[in-house]
Amino acid sequence: MRRIEGSAAAVLDVGSFSARLVVLEPGGSPIDPALTHQTRLRLDRELDDDGRLSERGIAAIAKAVANGMEFAREHGVEDVFPLATSSIRDAVNSRDAVRAVARETGVELRFLSGRREAELTYVGARRWYGASGGPLLALDIGGGTVELSAGAGEQATFARSLPLGARSVTRDWLPAEPPVRSKQVRALRDHVLEEVSAALGDVKDELAEHRVVGCSKVLRQLARLAGDRPGKARELHLDDVRAWIPRLSAMPFARRAQLPGISRQRAQQALGGAVVAEALLTVAGGSLSICPWSTRDGLLLTLLDQLTDATGKQRSRPAA
Repeated sequence: MRRIEGSAAAVLDVGSFSARLVVLEPGGSPIDPALTHQTRLRLDRELDDDGRLSERGIAAIAKAVANGMEFAREHGVEDVFPLATSSIRDAVNSRDAVRAVARETGVELRFLSGRREAELTYVGARRWYGASGGPLLALDIGGGTVELSAGAGEQATFARSLPLGARSVTRDWLPAEPPVRSKQVRALRDHVLEEVSAALGDVKDELAEHRVVGCSKVLRQLARLAGDRPGKARELHLDDVRAWIPRLSAMPFARRAQLPGISRQRAQQALGGAVVAEALLTVAGGSLSICPWSTRDGLLLTLLDQLTDATGKQRSRPAA
């Protein structure tokens, strides 16, 4: 069993589909973490129509947190940032969930604001592309929210969060079972485009020369669906997303899950994610490059920077 000797940056990222522990040592990188551990979750099944987490869902969170923290301690890691994402943060009973998990595990889950998540997404993207990447506009479609961030230096100068995550728009705008009527898709398209246009409208001219990058599983899966393959530089184009929306609308969830890039657990929200991606691409210029790093990576690198600044050891280097 490998043990971490000395300080390390560690995040336990608790989301809809997993609780994932990632540990970096000084000078390390999310490309090659020192340790990882994952417990599967299905919190999307544990939220009722009012957005309340079930007792079973809260118990599953507590068990996943306990597993992750036990693994960390067994490997010599004591200081872990327990990050709860929007699936817990935005639940009606989120405070009750946090208290219950703390009682069971001794770990108090922490939330980041949408704006802070956007800023950390930018950090992840910037560190992936490095200074040579030029000005960046980073787009992240999560389950509950969409994060938008931009800048030309190490930190974002623009950061906004919108309640347009793939899970949220699916729950609020689409029927429980396909097929989805064209009128329903059109209503969602109009709503999302209006929200994205309003969020970026006042800075659209300033962002015109920025490189647009996509930093989420939703966008990576759409890139696979559109025909790109793992291991290659990937891009996502508006025309490809737009062509898939009517096809996804007509497919049952089981059929969606058979498509390239669409995982079984995300099949239900694939259409909602595609509609949000369409709006982002419409406003942001029609195409984007897929970036492997996002909020969790930005948080890890920020924690690692704080650690290395304190110890004087080498900072992690950009991936590219």
